[in-house]
Amino acid sequence: MLGSGQLSMSGGWTAYLCLASALTGLFGPAVAVKEHDFKKCDQAGFCKRNRAFADHVVANTAWESPYNILADSASFKDGQLQATILKTVNDAGETVRLPITVSFLESGTARVTVDEEKRQKGEIELRGDSKARKQRYNEAEQWVIVGGLTLDKEAKVDYQDDTQITVQYGPESKFEASIKFAPFSIDFKRDGDTHIKLNDKGLLNMEHWRPRIDASPAPEKQEGEDNSSSETESAETTAAQVPEAYPGEDQNTWWEESFGGNTDSKPRGPESVALDISFVGYDHIYGIPSHTGPLSLRQTRGGEGNFQEPYRMYNADVFEYILDSPMTLYGSIPFLQAHRKDSSVGIFWLNAAETWVDITKEKESKNPLALGIGSKTSTSTHWISEAGLLDVFVFLGPTPQDLIRKYSELTGTTAMPQEFSLGYHQCRWNYVSDEDVKDVDRKMDKFNIPYDVIWLDIEYTDDKKYFTWDGHSFADPIGMGKQLESHGRQLVAIIDPHIKNVDGYKVSEELKSQKFAVNNKDGEIFEGWCWPGSSHWVDAFNAAARKWWATLFKYARFEGSMRNTWIWNDMNEPSVFNGPETTMPKDNLHYGNWEHRDIHNLNGLTFHNATFEALKSREAGEFRRPFVLTRSFFAGSQRLGAMWTGDNQAAWDHLEGSIPMVLSQNIAGFPFSGADVGGFFGNPEKELLTRWYQAGAFYPFFRAHAHIDSRRREPYLAGEPYTTIIAAALRLRYSLLPSWYTAFRQAYLTNEPVIKPMFYTHPNEEAGFAIDDQFFVGNTGLLAKPVTQKDKETVDIWIPDNEVYYDYFTYDIIPSNKGKTVTLDAPLSKIPLLMQGGHIFARRDRPRRSSTLMKWDDYTLVVTVGKDGKTAEGDLYVDDGDSYEFEKGQYIYRKFILDGDAKTISSVDGEDRKKVKEGDWMKKMHQVTVDKIIIVGAPASWDKQEVTVESEGETWTATLEYTPAGKGRAAFAVVKKVGARIGADWKVSFA
Repeated sequence: MLGSGQLSMSGGWTAYLCLASALTGLFGPAVAVKEHDFKKCDQAGFCKRNRAFADHVVANTAWESPYNILADSASFKDGQLQATILKTVNDAGETVRLPITVSFLESGTARVTVDEEKRQKGEIELRGDSKARKQRYNEAEQWVIVGGLTLDKEAKVDYQDDTQITVQYGPESKFEASIKFAPFSIDFKRDGDTHIKLNDKGLLNMEHWRPRIDASPAPEKQEGEDNSSSETESAETTAAQVPEAYPGEDQNTWWEESFGGNTDSKPRGPESVALDISFVGYDHIYGIPSHTGPLSLRQTRGGEGNFQEPYRMYNADVFEYILDSPMTLYGSIPFLQAHRKDSSVGIFWLNAAETWVDITKEKESKNPLALGIGSKTSTSTHWISEAGLLDVFVFLGPTPQDLIRKYSELTGTTAMPQEFSLGYHQCRWNYVSDEDVKDVDRKMDKFNIPYDVIWLDIEYTDDKKYFTWDGHSFADPIGMGKQLESHGRQLVAIIDPHIKNVDGYKVSEELKSQKFAVNNKDGEIFEGWCWPGSSHWVDAFNAAARKWWATLFKYARFEGSMRNTWIWNDMNEPSVFNGPETTMPKDNLHYGNWEHRDIHNLNGLTFHNATFEALKSREAGEFRRPFVLTRSFFAGSQRLGAMWTGDNQAAWDHLEGSIPMVLSQNIAGFPFSGADVGGFFGNPEKELLTRWYQAGAFYPFFRAHAHIDSRRREPYLAGEPYTTIIAAALRLRYSLLPSWYTAFRQAYLTNEPVIKPMFYTHPNEEAGFAIDDQFFVGNTGLLAKPVTQKDKETVDIWIPDNEVYYDYFTYDIIPSNKGKTVTLDAPLSKIPLLMQGGHIFARRDRPRRSSTLMKWDDYTLVVTVGKDGKTAEGDLYVDDGDSYEFEKGQYIYRKFILDGDAKTISSVDGEDRKKVKEGDWMKKMHQVTVDKIIIVGAPASWDKQEVTVESEGETWTATLEYTPAGKGRAAFAVVKKVGARIGADWKVSFA
């Protein structure tokens, strides 16, 4: 560690921590959002104070954290440690009591929660006549956590004295938490090695409650009299009575703060929570979406290639967002992972208030200035939230899969989507009439372009009143819906949380009369401005409001809606056009009198949840999986539907930037994600539009969208050759829907990413840790690298292992070696897509115009023989794609196996389930078979004309066509008209 004499405030961080080589930038800046409309750290009082506090600590090597656990307060029972931290606030020895609970959970996760006794007991005074709650916000758990909190009663104290306590916990007691009392800190270890440290740098800071003591008014100034001395005396008196966190602390924003012409009253005074969390020996960290920039997060304390600002999480309507930036976007998930060769660890910061995260790195070696052999990198993070509890979960891995699984035990897994929702979605702001919608529907058929959903933005309503239709442009919504239904298609209509404030609008009148709206700081209904003009906002934190909200979606009440009508929740950050940072004032009051500052990042989740629950049953006897798209989200939103990355631009760098953004969502536990294909703002050139469709075919959520001022760009308008190429990309998506659906089933079970970056699939290959422009799809072995640059007709794909890879379209063997990059031809008509050897995945090859019409089609299996020439395996999940009957066992799950001697391919029950009583859907699936099997890399011994098929006590033969290898192409074989039921055990023999 360098001496304090070598450090300056901001520069000190570079000298102290930034000896590591800087991360390189991925993207250049695009057309800039109005950055001055959104705060930087030094414009957010609590962030500025905590960053300055960190500078003070770094610059003073003698600094010692003023937080100490009272040794005699520590007690451990049934997997939980409870104690009291004393915070010393001044030289006079004044202290604040902070109850701490460290919980060790059966899952192997540890949880550290710190509260503030005075606020906890309500023993504080609020400024003015505020009706706000006195406690720190303690209800985030009710919205976010759905399980995984059972205490580990096998956890045990390994050592305890007056200075520390060590607890062993987790599987086989391999995890250890060493809790130091004075100053307070925790080391989390796995197999004896430290991986995560809390408060190692001494940056813990819980801004305790203190009464506001206003300066005494200065005596009235007499003519010719200088009163500067009395002003100084008054200020000194105030400062002496209000303890500082450190000498020179800025108190100007403790009680009130202004930005952009809006003033935020702070009735509870300063109440931020901050903590440093260090990842020992970890260079790469990932997560905390949504932001633009690389998947492997950048440092934030300046220096070449680094950000100057912390990553911010404060859900906001950031239209035309810029790239390669830590500024906030529409949603936030405070789940962060650290990764190095052979090891992954992570933390989840459960706090719904505005949060900033600084990231710095340091090289550790015998010589602090040496960057060579023997040095390793550690990453330090500094978490700063405006309000709420300090509540952090610690995951010790050791694999990326372990982190996702443990995080999802807490927050839930991905909702099992309706099958149609994995198809293509056609959207723009706006389709101008019901006839316009029907015309698009007809033309998509005319040009043989498959799609599943067409979307309506706000203009379909009667003067921006939700649950209504414009009587002129959408005079016959039922007729529109029926045409779509006849083609197996769906309609999505936008419904936002702002309700038009106008007389005669029943929804608005009910909202106000039943007091279901968000209030202002005075406890009166809040009025703001959004698309409808004067508006009120539904308070979805109120259970009664959610129950009322559900009634609005009933088919009998939302006239014009049908069983194929679904919902889009936009603007739910919430977006308030005349509010601070285009959102709601922080001193607004929600149900229970919690301030908006406490729950801001949860707001989108609560509204998304209200709509999700409403759509499950819209008439008596109905119970179906909803489809609801949200723009704003938080940890746990994955349980409710899909998200997209917001208002991007029709520019090549936004296409390029979308890949790491969607990958970040996937590894953060919210895989049902995508970006607006074509770019929301602007008019993409045809090459860009085409390449974006090719990339979008590999987004888990695949939707094209455009601004109202953008030219129409439905695929059939592109002209040739673009329309044909786009249609081919769409048909590729549709043919692979069985594999996409299978991947989502795995996400439903474990929250495994649907598309996976290289560090996730190959966690020991360090060269892949920063790669974020290529990915695997589910467990198919399909490796995609979309073209994202103009005039680019080749791509370089990094090969992560020694397995054989085949070109998806030509079956060419890719000449490659582990850890090497191979260059592939990628003309505009081709998507770079490889098949890793050793897999079996399912397709449906008959072209259809929607997924609904594919429901009873037969399957094609693709077998990619492994490098050993003998083995491959894969799986397929199928259910009715609509209901919750799968929860009752009404589904098919098959495992496919090419045996080790390459003599048979078999299908077995993937879960070895007991016989399930078949419902109507499963009975109808008896007619669905395996039509053909394509074996890429087929052995030469398969050069014959027939194979034997055995299934359900019968044996028959099927035709085999064998094509020998040639000119770099692998040998392949096609078994035609296999005829075995997809839901049955069967075996194809080649011997």
